[in-house]
Amino acid sequence: MTQPQPGTFPTRTDQLEATPDEFRAALSRLAAGVVLLTVHDPEDGPRGEDVGMTATAFLSVSLEPPLVLVSVREDSRMDEVLSRVDHWAVSVLDDGHRHIASRFAMKGRVSDRLLFADTAHRRGEASGAPLVEGALATVECRTEQRTAAGDHTLLIGRVLTASVPAPDARPLLYFRGGYRPLG
Repeated sequence: MTQPQPGTFPTRTDQLEATPDEFRAALSRLAAGVVLLTVHDPEDGPRGEDVGMTATAFLSVSLEPPLVLVSVREDSRMDEVLSRVDHWAVSVLDDGHRHIASRFAMKGRVSDRLLFADTAHRRGEASGAPLVEGALATVECRTEQRTAAGDHTLLIGRVLTASVPAPDARPLLYFRGGYRPLG
């Protein structure tokens, strides 16, 4: 077998693809901030319903206009609601919010209504969605674009409001499969 010359790459990349386990192991080494994505669904019952999910795939896209991106699992409850409701919010969680992150990430969890009843929050003015009290930062958004990406949907949102309620708090990070404080 001939060794490739330095600076050259195999040409048969159509047969190369990381396995899900390889991909998960490699990306678990990328520390990510933890957020709670929330939306108020006015169509669910007389007062509507609040829906929330923990996310680590959240990032800034643009300063002008102010845009962010969040990734949600395709065919999830959150994806279904966000296909109908275009205003949503994100609370950047601090290291004291680990219990909130864990509860909203659980599969087969109790109803979101019960989870929000036990979570100190206020309602956002622009989105009507819950914003976690004591969050490092909060943003309220309007969906500008939805894009299918593998088994997820990417939502780009225009930031309508942004605040920093707890500027001195320490962020909650997700690293190597678990929640961790900074440092």
